[in-house]
Amino acid sequence: MDFFNSVIAFFQTGGTFMYPILVVAALGAAVAVERYIRLLYERHTNRAMWDKLQPVLNAGDFDRARNLVKQDNSGVSKVLAMGLARQGTVRRREDIEIAMEEEMMEIIPQLEKRTPYIALFSNIATLLGLLGTIMGLIEAFTAVANANPAEKADLLSASISVAMNTTAFGLMTGIPLLVVHALLNSLTGQIVDSLEMASVKALNIISTSTRRRSEVAADNDPVVAAAQAGEEAAVQETAADKADESTGEEQQLEKV
Repeated sequence: MDFFNSVIAFFQTGGTFMYPILVVAALGAAVAVERYIRLLYERHTNRAMWDKLQPVLNAGDFDRARNLVKQDNSGVSKVLAMGLARQGTVRRREDIEIAMEEEMMEIIPQLEKRTPYIALFSNIATLLGLLGTIMGLIEAFTAVANANPAEKADLLSASISVAMNTTAFGLMTGIPLLVVHALLNSLTGQIVDSLEMASVKALNIISTSTRRRSEVAADNDPVVAAAQAGEEAAVQETAADKADESTGEEQQLEKV
C-alpha cells in the first residue's frame, strides 16, 4: 500500500508532462503486446504447417502438398504455394525460386508492421521527460527569483527534485520499450529465417524430384535419351570450339 501511494505521489508531483508520457507508454505497450502475440502465433503456425508438409514433400506427393497449402493461411503456406503452383509447369529452378521470393517480399513487411512505432514511442517518452524537466526548471528559477534569499536554496532544491520526476518517468518508459523493440526484431528475424529455410528445402526437394523424373523418362524413352545426348554433345562441341579459338588467339599473340 505504501508503494502504491508513493507511486501516485511521484506521478502527481511530476507536473503536466507526466500525462503525455503515460499516454505514450500505454500506446507503446499496446503495440508491443499485439506484435508479440501476432509473431508468436505466426511462428507456431509456420512450424506446425512445415511439420505436416515436409513428409508430403519428401514423398513426392506434390498434389497433396498443393491442397494442404491452399487450406492454410500461414506464411510458410503462402510461400510454398507459389513454388508448388509452378512445379511441373516450369523446368528452371530459378523460376520457382523467384516466385517464392516474390511472396516473401509481401510477407516480410507484414511481420515488421508497427514494430518501428515501439522505438518511436520510446524516443518520444524520453524527449517528453527531458522537456518536462526543462520546463519545470524554468518555472523553478522564475519562482525563486522573487523569493526571500534565505529560502531560495530550499525552494530551488525542492523545485528541481519535482522537475526531475518527468525525466525519470520518461526513462522508465523509454528503456523497456527499447528492450521490447529489440526482442520483437529478433523474433521477426527468426521467423524470416525459418521461412527462407523452408523455401530452400522445398526448392531442393522439387528440383531433385524433377531431375529424377527426367532421368526416368530418358531411360524409358529412347527419343528423349537421344535428345539429351545430343544436347550434351552440342555443349561439349561448343566448349571444344571455344577452347580451340582461345588457343588460336594465344598463338597469334605469340607471333605478334
